[in-house]
Amino acid sequence: PAPAPARRADPALIRSALSAAPKKVGDTAAVVVAEKDGSMRTVRPGSGFTCMPDNPTTPGPDPMCMDAGATAWAHALMTHTTPPAGRVGLVYMLEGGTDASNTDPYAKGPTAANHWVKTGPHVMIVGADDAFYAPYPRGASPDTSVPYVMWAGTPYQHLMIPVR
Repeated sequence: PAPAPARRADPALIRSALSAAPKKVGDTAAVVVAEKDGSMRTVRPGSGFTCMPDNPTTPGPDPMCMDAGATAWAHALMTHTTPPAGRVGLVYMLEGGTDASNTDPYAKGPTAANHWVKTGPHVMIVGADDAFYAPYPRGASPDTSVPYVMWAGTPYQHLMIPVR
């Protein structure tokens, strides 16, 4: 779906969103904010990548910048639908990511069974077919200092690649 029309630009939201990616990516990227109803509001129009600022309702920093394939994957995740087949995408999260379950894409907090992980700065490859992920660790309690598959076995599995 197309993002909602732009409103007055908010410099703090733009700074937060662009902190997720290399400067050259952010220079031309669109900035959007998720609204409570699930729609996306455009804060700054752009092209190439779409960046989102830190989500203030999560415990840690989690701004991200996504290419078109990753944006389609993220929309599927947010709407609990199946990601489009054959659309591989790249996500930058150079500020790190909010702590999350490594096994449950919709976990709201850590439990004894959902394998909460802490992630530092990373990039993600999303939307690839199962064979792409096969060589990488898929365990519930990964070593987050090396590439691993998050949410293995779900439609939202993706490769986490630390950037240190």
